[in-house]
Amino acid sequence: MASNVKIVLRKKPNKEGLYPLAIRITKNRSSNYHYIGHYIDIKDWDEKNIRVKKSHPNAARLNNLLSTKLSEASRKLLELQSEKKDITANQIKSKLYSSSKSTSFFEVADEFLNEQETNKKLARHSADKARVNHVLSFVKSRQLTFQEIDEQFLRKFRSYLMATRKISERSIVNNLVVIRTIYNRAIKMGIVDKKLYPFGSDKIRIKFPETEKVGLTKEEIVSLESVENLSDNEKHARNVWLFSFYFAGIRTADVLKIRWNDIYDGRLHYRMDKNSKLLSLRIPDKANDILEHYRNGRNSDDDFVFPEMKKANLKDPKDVYAKVKTANKKFNKYLKDAALKAEITKKVTMHIARHSFGHISEDKIPIKMLQKLYRHSSITTTIKYQSNFIHKDADNALESVVNF
Repeated sequence: MASNVKIVLRKKPNKEGLYPLAIRITKNRSSNYHYIGHYIDIKDWDEKNIRVKKSHPNAARLNNLLSTKLSEASRKLLELQSEKKDITANQIKSKLYSSSKSTSFFEVADEFLNEQETNKKLARHSADKARVNHVLSFVKSRQLTFQEIDEQFLRKFRSYLMATRKISERSIVNNLVVIRTIYNRAIKMGIVDKKLYPFGSDKIRIKFPETEKVGLTKEEIVSLESVENLSDNEKHARNVWLFSFYFAGIRTADVLKIRWNDIYDGRLHYRMDKNSKLLSLRIPDKANDILEHYRNGRNSDDDFVFPEMKKANLKDPKDVYAKVKTANKKFNKYLKDAALKAEITKKVTMHIARHSFGHISEDKIPIKMLQKLYRHSSITTTIKYQSNFIHKDADNALESVVNF
């Protein structure tokens, strides 16, 4: 009897009461099954037409997958039959699937995330893990294949993020970037054919939306510097924010890792956590005033200037990252209260210390110097960043027309 392959719904439900889709391999009335990894309600299966009914929310995507899987199995079966006529159903299954590489999106994603963690890119790991989990929440199965991630899938995923998760357009783009990165990884591993790639100018284009960077004005910073009646926690958060601002917006993680022995010859010497760049900057008088405030807490030259990292397990990157994340959240909470007392209506967070420096500098500092102060690897990044704050030419042009 001839061999054949067919898509079936197995009548063995899981604990949720859903039934598995499988490819049935039959030879000489003996059958074997290869499970595709998706489960559906029995009422959503069209037994006669061998397809998922439209009543299922992902019917089109699942039917495309079933068609692809069946075509692959049929093609491989023909190749096997041309090589060897006398072969059992079990041997056919073994030949069809035992040597195939994993096609699961989440297996490749796990490797990607584990690599980030191994390389101690913990902030990136935390953000990208959440984005991978958004995909899992959308498909509700860890058996998502790369063949399923087509243009239609990505458009539906984008709509899901916007309508259900209610996240911003910029965050949606970041989610798509992670999927693209993992897809490219799968292509290099030979898991999926490059011709199925769903991204590109004629397919799904990833374009970062323009965002407005909000920074404090000189007057607002003076208000924050001079505001009184702050609690101890509010003063501390304000001090850390100002210290960051005085050095062109040092990131929170870098500020908290500054030690007393990083300060000598009237300069601050530190290595950026993000790209390991070594910086040396002269300490402004205002920053010296803040350092004096914390000098009494200094236990040794190797001690941290600010207290948040003193109890961190420095041999455990995860603990260090957790301490920084907790501190940043705490600072933002107390900065909100301090801003209210300073009568600042803008949302003040640790991150906008960097924006505030850019807002005040405008076009007063040569772009090469700004690149150095911002610690940007590319001057293009500096130009794009600073364009958010340079409005003088446009303002003058507007005034020249309307003031008549």
